[in-house]
Amino acid sequence: MRRKIPSTTALVAFEASARHQSFTRAAGELSLTQGAVCRQIAGLEDFLGVELFRRSRRGVVLTEAGRAYARKVATQLDAVERDTLAVMGNQGAMSIELAVVPTFGTQWLLPRLRDFQREYPEVTVHLTDRTRPFLFADTHFDAAIYHGDGDWSGTEAHFLMHEHLMPVCSPTLLGKQPANAERIAGLPLLQQTTRPYAWRQWFNAQGLDVTGDMTGQRLELFSMLAQAACLEMGVALIPPFLIQRELAEGRLVIALDRPTPSERAYYLMVPERKIESAALKAFRDWLVAEARAYREATGEQEAPLRR
Repeated sequence: MRRKIPSTTALVAFEASARHQSFTRAAGELSLTQGAVCRQIAGLEDFLGVELFRRSRRGVVLTEAGRAYARKVATQLDAVERDTLAVMGNQGAMSIELAVVPTFGTQWLLPRLRDFQREYPEVTVHLTDRTRPFLFADTHFDAAIYHGDGDWSGTEAHFLMHEHLMPVCSPTLLGKQPANAERIAGLPLLQQTTRPYAWRQWFNAQGLDVTGDMTGQRLELFSMLAQAACLEMGVALIPPFLIQRELAEGRLVIALDRPTPSERAYYLMVPERKIESAALKAFRDWLVAEARAYREATGEQEAPLRR
């Protein structure tokens, strides 16, 4: 059965015209004449039976139907381009599309990834930032590294490590006086968007009930928190393994060596439909071994109990 799909040429002309809100500028981008673009758009409208643009002497404007269709077409063309470049670049090699929480990917995974590349030169790992869970069926990802409880429907979870949040700040902000939980409560608190109760949990673990423990500037990534803390904007809860450089250079110090206990941890999540992938098996085994070696080096052994 023949698919009900318009020509790629028409879709490309439409996407460019919608983006520029101009047939003339679209023609310039595509190295076509304005008349050729107009014909492609007219043919697409005839195919759909829907008006995509309103024409006037001042130019063209997308209709509501055209605006909605343009968003969908742009997404699909981006996906086709990405897949095409992947095929052209791989030339038969294997690749993994990995979603990863940003600072973990930058500070912990990337410095180790070249060892995987040396061991498995035929496998290329592509990294994309994702801070929250998603539906694998709606994306191009083969696996994900995320922080949570390991409960992700339709996936196989592999424990990597705990997080161990600790209060860190600029040594200038802390000064020469010894820090304790009460003093930290009096400093500006930097909050993380994805862990809104982190400070409350930390203070509770110290036996304190602090008013305003959820107030303060909110930032989404640990890298943002670290930079804000370096700039003396407040004290942040960050796992030390993500800020090794800042600690070594003295731009940040651990204000109080009391980590927050947590049942949440970092996991590699592999969708069930990808479990038999040879490339993913190799990456999974390597990553789990790297995480185990890290835990042994830092004295962390046990995975959290799964409920």
